[in-house]
Formats: sequence, structure tokens, C-alpha cells
Amino acid sequence: MSQIYRNRGGKVSDDTKQMQEVKAKRTAKNSVFLDLFQDKKNLLKLYKTLHPEDADATEDTLDIVTIDNVLTDNLYNDLGIMVGNNRLLLLLEAQASWTVNILIRVLLYLAQSYHEYFERTSQSLYKSKKVKMPKPELYVIFTGNKGRKPDTISLSQEFFDSADIDIEIKAKVIYESDKDNIINEYIVFCKVFNEQIKEHGMTKQAVTETIRICKDRNVLKQYLSSKEVEVVTIMMSLFDDEQIMRTYAKDIKKETLMENAKHMLKMGKLTVEEIPVCYPDLTMDDAKEIEEELMQFA
Repeated sequence: MSQIYRNRGGKVSDDTKQMQEVKAKRTAKNSVFLDLFQDKKNLLKLYKTLHPEDADATEDTLDIVTIDNVLTDNLYNDLGIMVGNNRLLLLLEAQASWTVNILIRVLLYLAQSYHEYFERTSQSLYKSKKVKMPKPELYVIFTGNKGRKPDTISLSQEFFDSADIDIEIKAKVIYESDKDNIINEYIVFCKVFNEQIKEHGMTKQAVTETIRICKDRNVLKQYLSSKEVEVVTIMMSLFDDEQIMRTYAKDIKKETLMENAKHMLKMGKLTVEEIPVCYPDLTMDDAKEIEEELMQFA
């Protein structure tokens, strides 16, 4: 986020510290999506959902190669899976707000994954010998409603009007279906969670009701039963992050308005009394604070 704050009596440092704490917490915790697939049994179920024909796949042939903080803040749930030494699966979650910008995340994630793979396998890109690299498979798991959204999205189509470009990225999009598999169960879990937030707000009741309903419907039942305390903690921490982010955004808006009002007052185009009239989100106390600040530098 751009830094709009000025040094106003210590307020900036407190807000900055708060945001740093949010980012640190995001780094320290898993999302439900990542926590679910840390279990190799669930990871194998996920892979078998995508490749039911691979009868030789076992838990031992799968490795998680998820990149931490590839796009700085862990707001998203991104999962990388190495299958043997010849297949790389990247699964990125797109939540209820759809955007094709997720393709850019896929592109950056894939590049970083290959970079780490070459380092891990001690392969040099500067030698004449051709390097070996796993075949990529790119997926987007969308937890909202499909509507008229496509089953596959591509960089050239979405960003360059289907022009022939020098680099291409394509990703398969997975939506809720009537199939009985672990990916579909996760999507249903997310939808139940969103429904409960609408009914109960960002409360613990919304979390516990989500878990109860999903267990009753046999949705991720084994996972939710065995890790209920951890899941509640994960989901409640998401509420903490959301609240802090909303407060931070509100503060940014107010600071921007105060900067604008200060500029208008300094230019003589506005009086102190007119500030709350022209800027309804600012109070007379805010107007007086602006006046006092200008007087300090007069």
C-alpha cells in the first residue's frame, strides 16, 4: 500500500506497527486451504481428483513445494505440488471476487517455482547442457459461483485480445460441481462459510456453525472433526485481519481528506468552518486540528 500518512503525533508509527503485525501473523499461520493439504492423505486425494488415471501415485511421490509470500502478504491460498520429478502442479485459490488478474499470480508463481526447482536440483542455466524441468499444470480453484465464467483462462486471451504473444499462460478453472471429491468439498466449505458470515457477521458463531453444518453434510468431516480447534483458530484470525485492514483503509481515507482540506485551507479557498460542510467525513475537531497544524508552520 502507498504511504499516505504523515507524522502526526505518533499515530503513523502505531498504524505502521499494526500493519506489520498483520503481515507477520499471515506469514506465521496457514489458511484452511493449506492446512487441509499439509496432510499427505488429503494431498493424495487432491492429486487423484485431478489425475484418477495415475494408479501408481502414492503419498511418497508427492511433495509440497509451496512458495511462502510469493506476492508479499499471503492473502491468497496458493499450493505447489511436485509429483515425482516430472510434474509440477500449481493450484491457486480465487475467492468469491473473480478477477483474471490471478493469471499474473500464476505467471509469477510458476517462474519462482522453476527458479527454486533449478536451485534445489543444482542445475545451472548458464551451462550448455539442457536443464530438466517438470511439466507444469496450472489450476485456479474458484470458491464463488461459476455463472458464465470460462473453464480455462489464458494470458493472451484475457490481456492481449487473443494476439499471438511470445509467452502464454493457461490455467484450468475448477468450480463447484456435483462430483464427490476433496476439492469440491473445500469449495462447498467456503460457500457455507460465506453464508454464515452473512447471517452471523464475522463472529465465532459463524465459524462454529460452518463447521457444524459441514460435518452434518459430510463435507471435510474427518478433517474438521480431527482439527476443529485449529480450524476455529485459523478462521477467527482471518476476522482479525479483515477488521484491521478495514480500519487501516478507513484511516487512509480520512488522512487523504485531511490533506486535501489542509491544502484548500492553505490556498485560502476554504475556511475552517466550511471544512465539515465540504468534507462530511471530517468533524469540526478535525478542522481545528488542521488549522493548528498549519499555524505551527506559519
